[in-house]
Amino acid sequence: MSDAAVPATVLVFSHRAEVRAAVRTALGRSPAADVGPLTYVECATGDEVVAAVDAGGIDLCVLDGEAQPTGGMGISRQLTDEIADRPALVLLIARQADRWLAHWSLADASLGYPIDPLTAADVVAGLLRDRASRRPARR
Repeated sequence: MSDAAVPATVLVFSHRAEVRAAVRTALGRSPAADVGPLTYVECATGDEVVAAVDAGGIDLCVLDGEAQPTGGMGISRQLTDEIADRPALVLLIARQADRWLAHWSLADASLGYPIDPLTAADVVAGLLRDRASRRPARR
C-alpha cells in the first residue's frame, strides 16, 4: 500500500441524532494519518442500513446496539449472514456486560458509549487499514 491516506465511507446508525453526531465527532475527518478522509452516511433505521450496505460503497459501519426499534446487534448479525463481502462492523455498547452480545452479533469490534475518541479512532483506523489491505490493487 502507498503512503497516501486511504479514503473510506463510514455508515453511522442510531435512531438518535446525538449518537450519530458523537460518532462523527469522535472519528473526525481522518482517524489516523494514513486513513481518511472519511465520508459519512447516516442512517436512523435498520432498513436504511440494509439498503445502504446493499447499494455498496460502505467500508465500515458503526452500529448503535441500543437503537430502537431495531438494534445494531441484530443488524450486525443480519449483515454478516446475508452479505458476502460486508463492511467492517463496529458495535456501540452502553454496558460492559453487553460485550457477550457484541460477540454474538459477529461484529468485528465493539466500543463503549459514551464514545472515547482516542479508542474509537484506533479501532476504526485499524479496521479500515485491514479492509484496504484486502482490496485488489487499483491500476
